[in-house]
Amino acid sequence: MQTDAMTGPNQRVAIVTGGLGGLGQAVTAALRADSWRVATFDILPESAGPDLAVTVDVTDESQVSAGFDRVERELGPATAIVCLAGVVFDAPVVGLAPGRLSVYPLTDWQRTLAVNLTGPFHTIRAALPHLLRPQAGNVVNVSSTAGVRGTAYAAAYAASKAGLLNFTKTLALEFASRDLRFNCVCPGGVRTPLIAKTFVRREDLEANLINYSQPPKLGHLADPIDVARVIAFLASDDARMVNGVGLLADGGALA
Repeated sequence: MQTDAMTGPNQRVAIVTGGLGGLGQAVTAALRADSWRVATFDILPESAGPDLAVTVDVTDESQVSAGFDRVERELGPATAIVCLAGVVFDAPVVGLAPGRLSVYPLTDWQRTLAVNLTGPFHTIRAALPHLLRPQAGNVVNVSSTAGVRGTAYAAAYAASKAGLLNFTKTLALEFASRDLRFNCVCPGGVRTPLIAKTFVRREDLEANLINYSQPPKLGHLADPIDVARVIAFLASDDARMVNGVGLLADGGALA
């Protein structure tokens, strides 16, 4: 992948929300391998790994704004944003499975949309003063195949990811004349701890509806680095003519 990244204080800077999770770590590594300095926003405690890790809850606009100010002070202005922070179902317990709409808690619906859709809204709005500068900037949002096609028993998640996909396309049009690109990656299943904790088979759910979104090669889940490389490509200058896409990375599930 070609890059004209500079060294020192003028080196390219990227921010990855949800950057300390399984996929987030892979994205951070892929961007750093392409000569980006990377700051992560995550609700997890700050830790070693990226160039800067900032504890941020993306549902809190003031925390997001403060995070951007800190990144600019310590690394410089960000020219790429990856909105990856997300939840599937709002419960930190092993064994939580998708649920029928009739018993879906309102609090889970609200929390899922707050993180998956309002979180990118806060992040992108805070990013605009940093991105709309002479150098071309770009945003990569992370949706899902659930945002492209209906997904049984995942009403809030699917709705939030569909909203994020169209939000991306809308912003791509709005900012195209200002050299600011917006793209979206739509993975299928990714082999992360989140999958093991949330998507658990249950006898009361119809297996054929769950299997509906499986890739044609059974068990062919993506490794985090597979999706991370797609994201790094979209963030790079190699993709300068790619704008407003929802790029599937699902092993052919929706082909």
